[in-house]
Amino acid sequence: MNAAFAADPDAAIRCRRIVKTFPGSPPVEAVRGLDLEVRRGECFGLLGPNGAGKTTTMEILEGLQDATSGDVEIFGAQWGSGRDDAIRERIGVSLQETRLSDKLTVRETAALFRSFYRRGLDPAETLRRVSLEEKADSWVSKLSGGQRQRLAVACALAGDPDLLFLDEPTTGLDPQSRRQLWEVIRGFRDEGRTVLVTTHYMDEAEKLCDRIAIVDKGAVIELGTPRELIARLGAAHVVEFALAADPPEGFLAEVPGVESHRVEAGRHVLTVAALHVSAPALLARLSALNLDLSSLVTRHASLEDVFVSLTGRHLRDGDAA
Repeated sequence: MNAAFAADPDAAIRCRRIVKTFPGSPPVEAVRGLDLEVRRGECFGLLGPNGAGKTTTMEILEGLQDATSGDVEIFGAQWGSGRDDAIRERIGVSLQETRLSDKLTVRETAALFRSFYRRGLDPAETLRRVSLEEKADSWVSKLSGGQRQRLAVACALAGDPDLLFLDEPTTGLDPQSRRQLWEVIRGFRDEGRTVLVTTHYMDEAEKLCDRIAIVDKGAVIELGTPRELIARLGAAHVVEFALAADPPEGFLAEVPGVESHRVEAGRHVLTVAALHVSAPALLARLSALNLDLSSLVTRHASLEDVFVSLTGRHLRDGDAA
């Protein structure tokens, strides 16, 4: 172990200068010197656009891939240092897509995954935690999408882990199923355990995560609590509007307090520091230019606005990466 990378008793995950290069012509550098620390007892979100290196980073932390270079610690132990089995006993992993045997019942599936660990939860307790007790004797093939996803999380909980990795745990679920999984995640975190989650839902990240790292091009480009990240945007409000005709270039020059301006699908999106100052000035400016509004919406700035400002893309553009 690198002496300068000594174990931190308050950290569940620490990685420094992680690089992952895949062979090719030219080689693909999926992770480029990534630094990250996840504290014990927090729910930590890893967000990034397609190809940002999120899944590769998760798989390195889970021990499913080796880093090309860099240091990784899970509860003070490094993968490949002779303590791999001890690390695996303390983590639970739910991948983006978990394929379970349709020929087993829910109870049998929970029991199978419990058998992989020296210690763990009774299968009945595992199913209780994800509210699947009533489905214990049902075939996996008969479960709904939300029930299958909760069973996948139950399998990750089978060893009673201290650290839970969840890669896109609620993608494709209906709102009720999503909220049921949120409660499972909150309950795990409230026990003082640690969660590392990737998600394509910004509202999910804002509600669940104590801290968030935004990853792009294989490196962390911003880190903080959801509130801190939104504050760094420099604007508390967003004004979205559409016009009946194309405006002249620079038409917002006389509108005070505009921090940023972008156009999305024909709609103008402004981030502003003081809505009560910018909104009346915007309306007056449009009136002076004889530009008619076809729609106007104001709202508080969100984590989605931070993400677009940093990466130039929405999180849900395209498929998971």
